[in-house]
Amino acid sequence: MIERPNILLITTDQQHYSALGCVTPGLKTPNIDRLCAGGTRFDRAYCPAPTCTPSRASILTGLYPSQHGAWTIGCKLDEATPTLPGLLSSAGYTTGLIGKAHFQPLAGDSLEKQPILRDLEFWRGFNGPYYGFDHIELVRNHADEAHVGQHYAAWMEDRGLANWRDYFQPLPGEEAPLAPKMAEGAPYWARETRSWALPEDKHYTPWIGERSRAFIDDAADRGEPFFLWTSFPDPHPPYTVPEPWASMYDPEEMEPGAITPGEHALNASHFAKTQQAAPDFADWHRPHEAHGCASHLYPRAALKKDMAVYFGMMSFMDREIGKILDRLDALGLTENTLIVFTTDHGHFLGQHGLVAKGPFHYEDMLRIPFAVRWPGKVRAGAVNSSIQTLLDLAPTMLDAAGVAAPPMQGLSQLEHWQGKAPPPRDHALCENRHNPLAPHVTSYIGARFKISVYRTEEHGEIFDLETDPGEVNNLWTDPGSTRLRATLLQKMVQAIQAAEPLKSPRVAQA
Repeated sequence: MIERPNILLITTDQQHYSALGCVTPGLKTPNIDRLCAGGTRFDRAYCPAPTCTPSRASILTGLYPSQHGAWTIGCKLDEATPTLPGLLSSAGYTTGLIGKAHFQPLAGDSLEKQPILRDLEFWRGFNGPYYGFDHIELVRNHADEAHVGQHYAAWMEDRGLANWRDYFQPLPGEEAPLAPKMAEGAPYWARETRSWALPEDKHYTPWIGERSRAFIDDAADRGEPFFLWTSFPDPHPPYTVPEPWASMYDPEEMEPGAITPGEHALNASHFAKTQQAAPDFADWHRPHEAHGCASHLYPRAALKKDMAVYFGMMSFMDREIGKILDRLDALGLTENTLIVFTTDHGHFLGQHGLVAKGPFHYEDMLRIPFAVRWPGKVRAGAVNSSIQTLLDLAPTMLDAAGVAAPPMQGLSQLEHWQGKAPPPRDHALCENRHNPLAPHVTSYIGARFKISVYRTEEHGEIFDLETDPGEVNNLWTDPGSTRLRATLLQKMVQAIQAAEPLKSPRVAQA
């Protein structure tokens, strides 16, 4: 009998594809680099949706957001939906999630809302099951956000930080004297002080590392194969982190992205609006905010400070990832553990004049870091440019575990990862339905070209990623690209048709 592998999925949140030390000199991520060097780094990986809930739900289900139903943030993934951890648990794996879930909204029928978030006695007594995970330990906030609680807050309290609420943005009627001050007149994620007074050892990053190692220890003691999702909330804004990470990088050495003069003249109107001081997006903000539909004008000096903290967050996580890798080594589990490192979607740090996610389907937001390590099975020290998508994680990991997958839209990449077969896909699709009144946009990304189509706009984008990797020359209205547009539109429709999940087998002629 072939020994079933352990499976470790390590994710960050909103990490730009270039935010790796092995890609960007000067960024210190030696342990993630070590993971990449021990396996294959895929440099053409994409998210199925550029916001948290839909992308994370696609990881769980192998389905596009339009199929699994959690189509944007503020939606809930149906708890009856078959999931990767549930299928693995039924097959004898012990399954766990440590860190950020974000499968549910901050309101409605949800375990991720107030006041449940801060009902610490509830969380001390509840560790699952949850979406197929046998064991969960959760954190909901990014940095100092007010929706802090769950297992993380209970851990802080149990570790002696009785006044943990003082370090996080207050709920109505509360005070938080030790929380970073909000930057006046700036976006919600901006902080006057990027150095957070929260003790470093009480931050959620070491908590996630500690609890992930404890889960691995427990599985090893019981001799059971495990599936663990270690889910870090960083480097998602707000840009604030404890020392020494807050001052690890010099802002003056940071090089954020920038707009190319005139580039948005060829794009749909909402791109140019982001470069206005007071743009009118009122129609798109009903009934809820449409992320990114606002002014993106932001001082470059502040952006450089934010980028330095963003890098500090990455290095902080890297330390904990190294400790997890070391624990696998110490337990003798490294050789039989399949590890995937990735994120849920990308980020803007000034590229195209943008500083927040939204209906802007550039590579910065759709393309993601992605590395696979499985000693002796996945080639070490390789960089592969075949197209990957988070949609494929569920069927691929089930394949590695020898577990049959139900109908999914994702494809198993296992034989390709192992060098036994060509890539199973030649494209990725990305859906963005962030707000019912904002422009729904879907992108088809092929080996060379990318096309984005809006449900409510006549305009779109076509970029030649080979000759225009910076995506500044939109070919949508180019007279010489009429045939190219028709070809790409046909390929997109055919890709959507091919992805239709045929859940019921045909058993008769009629």
